[in-house]
Amino acid sequence: MTSIQEYMLPCLNKTLFGIDCTGCGAQRSVALLFQGEFSEAFFMYPAIYSLLILFLFLVFNLFFKFKYDYSIKIGLILLNAVIIAIAYIIKMIHIFN
Repeated sequence: MTSIQEYMLPCLNKTLFGIDCTGCGAQRSVALLFQGEFSEAFFMYPAIYSLLILFLFLVFNLFFKFKYDYSIKIGLILLNAVIIAIAYIIKMIHIFN
């Protein structure tokens, strides 16, 4: 039986420069979610749940428009950017120490 991990794309940044990018771990994190490994998915890529909330909100917002939807989208995008940046900084500190 084939595993979903056999079809994952390699990180071009890591391949060329040997350093993780800000998205490294996202594919594996989604695979872990599908396998029911929820805490492992978070530790693999901490922004996975906030990205999932953003994605669900965007899909929901395609069908239902309401007041302040633009502000909510911007807030969720900024939240994700902050989580991704902080997780990346922490990962780089651990790699270089």
